[in-house]
Amino acid sequence: MKNRITLTALFLIALFQIGYAQSTSKFFTDADTFFKTYVKNGKVDYQAIKADRTALDELIQTAQGISVSVDDQKTYQAFWINTYNLSVIKGIVDNYPIKSPLDKAGFFDKTKYDVGGKSITLNDIENKLLRAKFPKEARFHFVLVCAGLGCPPIINSAYLPNTLEAQLQKQTELSLNNPNFIRVKGNKVQLSQLFEWYKGDFTQGGKSQVDFVNQYRKEKIDDGAKVGYYSYNWSLNETK
Repeated sequence: MKNRITLTALFLIALFQIGYAQSTSKFFTDADTFFKTYVKNGKVDYQAIKADRTALDELIQTAQGISVSVDDQKTYQAFWINTYNLSVIKGIVDNYPIKSPLDKAGFFDKTKYDVGGKSITLNDIENKLLRAKFPKEARFHFVLVCAGLGCPPIINSAYLPNTLEAQLQKQTELSLNNPNFIRVKGNKVQLSQLFEWYKGDFTQGGKSQVDFVNQYRKEKIDDGAKVGYYSYNWSLNETK
């Protein structure tokens, strides 16, 4: 009897694991298709998504039933990065037409999304589920896209566990080598307000913000450069 119970328990665990793997795989596959369909040149076709919400709603529904473990680091991070970006898109589409995410009160800190077995805000995903769990991973700031043009551009593919490291590296390098994002003029450098808001993320280990930026730049910024911040552009990252 004891052996039978043990076998039954193992069988149920195996079924659960298979179901989890299938739903997680489906989420990543469908998310990749969605981003390839509706994202172009770093901008989102919100109007087309609003006209037919089927793919978006099905993705959010799939994400609702997935619970990822922080122990599976890459799957966890990839899931929540994609879920953040999809939830931002949902928030815009729910209020579309809209010119900026800030036009909707509480867009980041009040509106809740039922994803990952939780009911959470965008700020919760960014700050509690990603930044707090992985405090040394500052590259999150270059893949979490807030729907404003001031954010690093959204990519037209999903972040996947097996490609996440390369994707994080690529998007960080693209942002920090973009002269519109890091504005260097003589001995002065203007950084995105991201660096002002999350200064602690970029100055860990006693490094300066310039030190962080230079890790990813081809043309290094002088250590003695005077650092300032330019205003964030909250205009909607919408295809025209």
